[in-house]
Amino acid sequence: MNQVVFWLILLIILVAVEIATMGLTTIWFAGGAFVAIIAAAFNAPLYVQITLFLIVSVVLLLFTRPIAMKYFNKERIRTNAESLIGRQAVVTEEIDNLPATGSVSINGQEWTARCVMDGIKIPKGTVVIIRAISGVKLIVEERREGM
Repeated sequence: MNQVVFWLILLIILVAVEIATMGLTTIWFAGGAFVAIIAAAFNAPLYVQITLFLIVSVVLLLFTRPIAMKYFNKERIRTNAESLIGRQAVVTEEIDNLPATGSVSINGQEWTARCVMDGIKIPKGTVVIIRAISGVKLIVEERREGM
């Protein structure tokens, strides 16, 4: 019966971590631990318990997590730098990837910037779209007409 206790303790820990983080990461392993508890209660060998734990956890992670993320995180508000992606900024120093120069201004803040493609210079005063963030640099491209 001590294998049942082990899996039960693991289940409780995984559920507690999920409740604390709400990251939809450990709950899938809690499902695996639950199946392992059932296997242990029927005196299945340890290798069967571990195999069931791993298989059920991976299956739940791969097949249900994308659906859960879609429905549970749709109200999530992007914060901090992440919220800048897709927004417009103004080039305050010419952007040139080769010498690694360039900056933009957005929301009154100055950011180091690089172009999404090498070999393209973006002149000062140009309106750009923020496409990504790499470290502390914004990755931008020139805004096309009609955008």
